[in-house]
Amino acid sequence: MEQALEILFTASFWVAAIRIASPLIFATTGELICERAGVLNLGIEGIMTAGAFAGWFTVYAGGDLWTGVMVAALAGAMFGLLHATLTVPLGLSQHVVGIGVTLLASSLTYFTYRLALPEVTSPPKIAPFEPLAIPGLSSIPVIGPALFNQTPLTYLAFATVAIVAWVLYRTPLGLAIRAAGENPAAVEAQGISVTGIRMSAVMAGSALMAVGGAFLTMSAFNSFFFQMINGRGWICIALVVFGSWRPGKALLGAILFAAFDAYQVRLQQLSGGVVPYQVFLMMPYVLSILALVLVARRATYPKALMTPYQKGER
Repeated sequence: MEQALEILFTASFWVAAIRIASPLIFATTGELICERAGVLNLGIEGIMTAGAFAGWFTVYAGGDLWTGVMVAALAGAMFGLLHATLTVPLGLSQHVVGIGVTLLASSLTYFTYRLALPEVTSPPKIAPFEPLAIPGLSSIPVIGPALFNQTPLTYLAFATVAIVAWVLYRTPLGLAIRAAGENPAAVEAQGISVTGIRMSAVMAGSALMAVGGAFLTMSAFNSFFFQMINGRGWICIALVVFGSWRPGKALLGAILFAAFDAYQVRLQQLSGGVVPYQVFLMMPYVLSILALVLVARRATYPKALMTPYQKGER
């Protein structure tokens, strides 16, 4: 028990937790933007997969790392455009379209991988982002290595949360996005296109989801392999609810889930095989479900979420 508690105060544990949280932060923030505008994007799992492959393959083909990030974001935005076109102006079921986008993006990614690398038996490797220590801050005990000795994409993830929070709560654009998810008729009354706001939000959110996927192939690992997203997209949808549709709370939720995940790996090592490893694997999900149940009952969701809107409706 003493050893299990000591893990929580080690720098290596929190370094791992922040690294695991980084792709979740990108994708959760992207999903939050979509839902704040009134669109549930269940295409997140497939979009993350497409972003993971697009970023990795760009670098593998000779591009630099930041070009890979931009290509991943562009791929995500294109799938977001497809999702938004079907759900916003056409008013199709957001659930069905989202699942369809996930299946399309995942299948298209796997097809492209096999088409581009037909003879490959093991995933090719690239040179990923390296940790970038911030002088002075990275030497702070425990907190320093965890927060100030990460890869550039991790810093970008935290910056993205701050920027999105500022836009949502401090700018007219953010007000329009939130109003589109709460009372789209009021947005139209101000002469603003609800369709334009919602489609733009879905595209921007999908781009962030894809960057979250690209983090896995370009920062956490150095290659692409099938099933690497492994349900992270669905976790991000739950984290949006856990965070009550607020960027700051969603960030804390992502770090909390990542800490559970990092902790179970270390508990497996401590148990020495006495306890089946499946028990530890399910721990982050069980604890997250419990936390979600406790928080979700008090959460206030956007009132127009999943509600199609046509111009002129009241």
